[in-house]
Amino acid sequence: MDDKELILGQYQAYSLAKEKYIDRHFQTNRFYMVLSFVLLFVCYLFIALTPAYVPILVTGAFGMVVSVLWWLNIDSYQFWIKIKYSKVLEYLETKLPERPYNKEFEEFKEAKRQKKAMVFADFQKGLTALLFVAFLLTFSYFLIQFLSAPKGI
Repeated sequence: MDDKELILGQYQAYSLAKEKYIDRHFQTNRFYMVLSFVLLFVCYLFIALTPAYVPILVTGAFGMVVSVLWWLNIDSYQFWIKIKYSKVLEYLETKLPERPYNKEFEEFKEAKRQKKAMVFADFQKGLTALLFVAFLLTFSYFLIQFLSAPKGI
């Protein structure tokens, strides 16, 4: 086995590992998205069905925590994909006669520059921020209601 075949084997292994990592990232995002929407629905049910503030406040606070964790998770996955996999694949491609990953990345950058492509991570972060704001507003509104409610003796 010569060096080119060895490098090609490493490149294939890393490409497959990167794809599995991206799949795991999508599964994690699906989990956070479903959990966030379930929490929003539960918040709505508490608002519609009960006069109690505490369940709404707890659900809102938990929703904010989930949104922050989701945001941090997105950042973490992006960091590791860029550093651990992309840099290694770019390096391995310098040893190969063709550079498909680099070509794909250049085409994507050009499409993004021309506003023909949207980065999915930007959409995810936007949704995460929107959900955080929804939970924050719900939490804040009902906290003010709770604190200003007359207290019984």
